Parts: sequence; structure tokens; C-alpha cells
Amino acid sequence: MSDNENNKFSSSQTAAETADKPNEQYSLSDDRRVKVLSPGALVAKRFFRNRLAVTGMVILILMFAFSFIGGLVSPYRQDQLFYRTDVQIKDYAGVVHNEEFRYTVNDPVLFKNIVQAQALKNIMAGSDTFTYNGTSYTIEKIADDVYAVSSGGNVVGLASKELVTSSTRDDVSFAFTEAAFRARAAGEGTFTADGKTYTLGEGDSITDAAGSEVAYISAYIVRPVMPDVFFSRDFKDQLIDAVESGQTSFTYTGEDGVTAEYILSYNATSKSWDIKQEIDTKVFDTYSSPSSEHWLGTDRNGMDMLTRLMYGGRISLIIGFVVVFIESFLGIILGGISGYFGGWVDGLIMRIVDIFYCIPSMPIIIIIGAAMDAANLPSLTRMMYLMLILGLLGWAGVARLVRGQILSLREQEFMTATEACGIRPSRRIFRHLIPNVVPQLIVYMTMGLGSTIIMEATLSFLGLGVRFPFASWGNIINDVNNTYVLTNYWFIWIPAGVLLLVTVLAFNIVGDGLRDAFDPKMKR
Repeated sequence: MSDNENNKFSSSQTAAETADKPNEQYSLSDDRRVKVLSPGALVAKRFFRNRLAVTGMVILILMFAFSFIGGLVSPYRQDQLFYRTDVQIKDYAGVVHNEEFRYTVNDPVLFKNIVQAQALKNIMAGSDTFTYNGTSYTIEKIADDVYAVSSGGNVVGLASKELVTSSTRDDVSFAFTEAAFRARAAGEGTFTADGKTYTLGEGDSITDAAGSEVAYISAYIVRPVMPDVFFSRDFKDQLIDAVESGQTSFTYTGEDGVTAEYILSYNATSKSWDIKQEIDTKVFDTYSSPSSEHWLGTDRNGMDMLTRLMYGGRISLIIGFVVVFIESFLGIILGGISGYFGGWVDGLIMRIVDIFYCIPSMPIIIIIGAAMDAANLPSLTRMMYLMLILGLLGWAGVARLVRGQILSLREQEFMTATEACGIRPSRRIFRHLIPNVVPQLIVYMTMGLGSTIIMEATLSFLGLGVRFPFASWGNIINDVNNTYVLTNYWFIWIPAGVLLLVTVLAFNIVGDGLRDAFDPKMKR
């Protein structure tokens, strides 16, 4: 058979096979189909064929949705405080049975502390006069344990073991106190002070002309812990009766109808009775267990943990992306210039890179964090400085990567062509060289995001990163500095730790997947 006949036979056979399979379809795994895919489609195909990488991508999508959409859906704010009502025992008052002389001062210049001490010394010695600093004083006994100290014919003070206490919010004057003591000592039922007449009645009660009690004489001193609290005479009498009868508690119903219980305890050191009250107090709802209202409970500040985790993820991810962007921006520019020009430019930039490699990042960050604490910077400003510092300290690795890639690419034929065409160097670097480095950069940035998030979490855990009221996964875990929280409140630190672990792991998995997808030697 001749060659012409063979050709005709082959052509007719091919046509017949084509006619028999008019609807043949190419599959994605077919080499003829793969050859027509674009480079981006090839990378996507390789990536999505990696099930582990796809799993990492799904996790990252869920984390972004949790952090950025969850915060919008949550009914709470990240700094919203929640409260609960607790019954607390608080110091309420103190009761002292006075067994020592106390002083009521009329002239603070002539009856100052050192004169009071001299007066007491002479009272105990039974002396009627004494002299101090050239001034003569006379001691007059008004009644048992009540003495008047005079100088120049004027009473400058009183020394007594009992006190005249006001029954109202108004203070009693010195003249009122002296007149009351003298009237009781003389057995008189009335006395005049400050131009008014008062009656001294049963129980050493002192009433005014209208019959209203204005003061009383007692050896007990009842003082509230809070200066704005005022005790009625009825409350004081019941309290003193409880103290004298040795009770450990008593109940009192006030004029407003509110009944309260008080706990009495004797303090041997101060020789007084401490009065404590059980009251309902509004406090922060700290470390509340998970419930229908707070799915993951509340933290030490009484804030919803789930909402804090959402906003904390947003802060951690934003910091990670901003830091990686700053690193990449500086690294691409300096690495591109170094790799393209070479020579002394390359040497200078690489020595700068070496210097940044030698900088001890953690001590520098600790020092800067202490400086920001001293400057009392706002939380937002502090977070911005944190991102800038981390970015400036981490660009050296990107620069070295870009330089190495460009040193190889600049010797390729297409770069010779760009030089022959007269394209300016900046365009050659950023238009033709850098895009060829992008695949390696994407892998580096993806895997670097996980490291950056870990660094931020570490700094926030140490108190050097994100500060209140902003939340980050790092400063949420900071609560485990307290061993009691670590062992008893799992919902405070385990969820944040799991989210941090899963997110960083997902970034690393995606980075590995991208590295394999961009590898031209990857099996198709």
C-alpha cells in the first residue's frame, strides 16, 4: 500500500472515531484540560484539592464570622457591665464605753493637746492648779469625773468621762455642754444656754421648750462608719442595751419601716464593739457561671464572656493583619531595592536587616510598654503603637525573602527584555519583579499571621499589649494569673485559649496549603 493510501486510511479512521464520539467531555483531571487553565486556576485547583487546607480555610471563615459578625449580632457591648445583688456584712458603727477622760474644748489656743495632758496629770494627782508655758490654769471639780479647766477666769475646756451628745444633726455648743453638766451636778431640772431654756429629764435626756429631745448625757459613744449616717436616739438606746446585755446581734426597725439585722462583736484591741450590718449590695456580677443570659458566664469585671471573645477575636485578627501589612510593605520596598540594584545598596540594606535581626524584640517591647504605662496613654493609642512597633520589628524577614527571589528573577530573559525596552527601574521592580514574588509572600504572610497573633496574645497576657476596655484573646486569658480562677472558672480561659489555638493552627494549615499550591512541581 502506498503512502498516499496509508494517509487516506488514517484520516478516514480518525474521522470515524471523531464521529463515533461527538459529545466527548474533558474532566478536570485530564491533562488536556489542565493545560488550558490559567495559573490562578491551577493554584486554586491544587489548593482546593488539599482537604486539610480547605478545612483550615473553613475554620478561618468561621472565625472571621464569629469575630466581625458576632459582635454586631450580640445584644451586649464589649465593655458592658452586669450587676447582681448580694447580701454583704459591712462595718456599720462602733460603740465605746468611755472609761477615760475626754475633752471638750472652748479655747483651742489655751487648751491644746499638751495642756490637756497636763490637766489630766494634775486631776489624777488631786491638784487644783498648774502652770504651763507661763500660763496659770485652775481645775474645778463640777461632779464626779467632770472637771472644768479655767485660765484668767474663763473656762477653756472640760474633762469628763461622759459626753453631751446631740440627738439631732446639729452639734451642741460648749456653753450648752457646761451648763448641762453643772445643772445635773446641782440637781437642777432646768438650765439656760445660748439664750434658751432646757429641761434635764429622766435618763439624762435634755429637751427644749417644745418638749423635743435635743441632747442627752451618756458614757457610751456611738459613731457611724460613714460620716453621712445619722443615728436616732432610739437606735442608740437599743444598741447600748444590746451591748450591755452581751447580745451578739439585734434587730431594729427604723422610722421608715425597714427592718435590719446587726451583728455585734467586741474588739479587745480597741476596747470597743464593732457593729456590722447585713445589707443587700449591688456588686459586679463577677465570674458568673454560664447561663441562658450569659452563655459563657462573666469575667472578673462582670462582662459577658462570649461578647468579649467576639470583640477580642476582632482585635487580635486586626492587629495580626495590620502588623503583617506593615512588615510586608517595608520588606517589599527594601528587599526589592536591595535585590535589584545589588552592590553597595544591597550591602547597606542587608546590614540594616542584620541589625534588626539582632534587636532583642521582647525586652524592647517591655521597655516601651513600661514607658506607655508611665505616659498613661489611652487604650486605642496604645494599641496603635503596639501594631506599629511589631511591624517595624518584623520586616527584616520579608526583606530577605524578597531580595533572594529578585536576585534570581532579575537574571531571567524577561528582565533583559524590560531593560532593552527602556522601562525605568522602579517599574521593573514593582511591575515585573514583585508580582513574581507574590506567591511566596502570600505563603509567608499567611503563616506569619499566626505568629503575630501569638505574639500579641503573649504581650496582652503580660499586660504589655491591648488594655481595658478593649478585649483581645490574650488579655482575656490574663485572668488565669489567679490560681483560684485557673482551677475553678474554666469558662474564663479555656474558650479564649481554644479560639487562639484553632485560629493560629488554621492559618498555618492554610499557609502550608498555599505553599503546596504555588509549587510548580506539585503533582497535577
